[in-house]
Amino acid sequence: MTVMQTTPAATEQATFADSCSGPPRRPPRPDGRDRYTISEVVALTGLTAHTLRWYERIGLMPHIDRSHTGQRRYTNRDLDWLDFVAKLRLTGMPVADMVRYAELVREGEGTYPQRRALLEATRRDVLGRIAELQDTLAVLDRKISFYAAEA
Repeated sequence: MTVMQTTPAATEQATFADSCSGPPRRPPRPDGRDRYTISEVVALTGLTAHTLRWYERIGLMPHIDRSHTGQRRYTNRDLDWLDFVAKLRLTGMPVADMVRYAELVREGEGTYPQRRALLEATRRDVLGRIAELQDTLAVLDRKISFYAAEA
């Protein structure tokens, strides 16, 4: 994932103008024809339907379109957002901070400094964990070398 870009939201439906993109991902369907059911999103993301509903309830995905029968309909933009949320989860960012980030996105461009601060704090945490893991890896390498020499 790369840094998020935000464009002004013109309508309530465009609340998640914060567009995520990593290496270009080829969406399963072209924009405009990108209406995925919850079961399709489950298959595409590996998340459970329960998790997707929970994300919506807590404000992590505040606006998911509905069909005329009330079924959730996700878009390519929603899939991109879910990809970004998955990356945030991997960083260990607390859910409350992810929800706060989503709120800041909805508030618009004036929140760039707060969003940046949240991401920078998370980045520092990730770097700290990487350093701990590198330390742990070095210990494992020493032990493996010791046992290889003794064999």
